[in-house]
Amino acid sequence: MKKDEMLPGRRTLLRVGACLGAAAALRMLTAEDTGAPEGGATGAAAGPAAGPQAAAPRLKSTAYRLEPMTAEAPPQYRTALPPVRRRPFLSMPQLGPDTMVLTFDDGPDPRYTPEILRTLREHDVRAMFFVCGEMATDNRDLLREMRDDGHVIGNHSWTHPLLITMSRDAVRDEMTRTSEVIEEVLGERPQWFRAPYGAWNRNSFQIGAELGMEPMGWTLDTLDWTTPGTDTIVRRIRDGAAPGVVVLSHDAGGDRSQSVAALRTYLPRLLTSGYHLRVPPKRR
Repeated sequence: MKKDEMLPGRRTLLRVGACLGAAAALRMLTAEDTGAPEGGATGAAAGPAAGPQAAAPRLKSTAYRLEPMTAEAPPQYRTALPPVRRRPFLSMPQLGPDTMVLTFDDGPDPRYTPEILRTLREHDVRAMFFVCGEMATDNRDLLREMRDDGHVIGNHSWTHPLLITMSRDAVRDEMTRTSEVIEEVLGERPQWFRAPYGAWNRNSFQIGAELGMEPMGWTLDTLDWTTPGTDTIVRRIRDGAAPGVVVLSHDAGGDRSQSVAALRTYLPRLLTSGYHLRVPPKRR
């Protein structure tokens, strides 16, 4: 029977089934209270969220500024827009018991990202990479490698600015350009956003939702950007490990050799201790 000869009743059942499946997937990622994601912390509309995310901004990266992308490829599909949050997700207990999430910010960097990807691949672990547009546009092969290995690629702005000091139009430009370069390379836009320095405000939450992204914070900051030493990074991971924890590390923005070396040590230890390292599922 041809497609256009299908009975109306069957077509209706198919549509209802598809809608129910999409709604179930979305509920896995979103909390009932749009102002309080699972594990969320109090946040202010005019300033950074409370907790470790409000740490003083790092020195500006020496990465050179690149021109924005001018070509734009249409996405393969559009996801349902998430609600406008008032706080980022700080933990992910909904992924299952004894589960943690590893995240890496500021890349991709050809000096450090490949070794991080190699270590994750050796242990069959998926992670989240929050990329800066000015880095991603010149390292597209690494974006593809992340995607091919099953990692989640998130938006971390174009130049890593302090968004709470910028106009709404400027914030939108930072976020939109980065989503566009990810879409240009991978065929779909990111579904997660992380504000640089963990500094969130009303504009970043609203614009992120309009662009189809949920806000992701973190539970455990390794402070690896301070280059405290490989052993110190490993100890912080060991002491902070717990179900639902989201770990913040970096694969760019400075000398990340300690971050690379620490991952080679703490990742197998976490797995041996019974932790599962997972990423949130894709929303449809």
